[in-house]
Amino acid sequence: MSYLAHLAVIAADNDRTWFNSPAIQQQLGSAVKETLLMVSTSALVSIVIGLLLGVILTATRPHGLLPNRPVNQVLGLAVNLGRAIPFIILMFWMIPVTRFIVQTSSGWRGAAVPLAVSAIPYFARLVESNLSGVESGKVEAALMMGASRMRILGGVLVREAMPALIQSVTILIITLIGYSAMAGSIGGGGLGSLAVNQGYYNSNVDVVTIVVIVIVAIVAIVQMCGDMLSRLVDHR
Repeated sequence: MSYLAHLAVIAADNDRTWFNSPAIQQQLGSAVKETLLMVSTSALVSIVIGLLLGVILTATRPHGLLPNRPVNQVLGLAVNLGRAIPFIILMFWMIPVTRFIVQTSSGWRGAAVPLAVSAIPYFARLVESNLSGVESGKVEAALMMGASRMRILGGVLVREAMPALIQSVTILIITLIGYSAMAGSIGGGGLGSLAVNQGYYNSNVDVVTIVVIVIVAIVAIVQMCGDMLSRLVDHR
């Protein structure tokens, strides 16, 4: 039976399907809450550490404000290695570390740790790219006015790149939402777990469909908020 034919069958008998489904009525709310907790926690950690690493990578480049070739190369290598490890493998590989940090390797807390570790190098490269896009003339003008290099890093580079940084944060959060669904399918909880365990394994196409619609709605809201904030801080 095709997917559309399956949808037509369950649409005709909706006593225990769609929003009358026990899985949706009893688990959808908690699954949404777990996904939001998983994504917000990992995003917050990734933004703080990734922003710091991105600023250091930019500052220590050969023509940066604080050139330091060894630091830049070692940090760049670590970031590249972190980005190269597939998330699924990283999640299994980090189980002992995750248990040490949050006392569990399952549920949204167990998934938030590998999600953050996976996203930190990704966001660091986004930050480096955003800061590199700032016009060099603004940095040179600040140097001529006697501003310290540390002050220029935060007061000129980060401030001027703020619209692009907010767009990068938006991309990061949307990426984490996708990864959280993947983590949910292997014990991470949230919407991914609901779709796989109650939808796929029990052949409840209606449950999977509702979960997909909820995820798309969350992504649309995040994108809309990111676009709005980016426009608010863009004074060019």
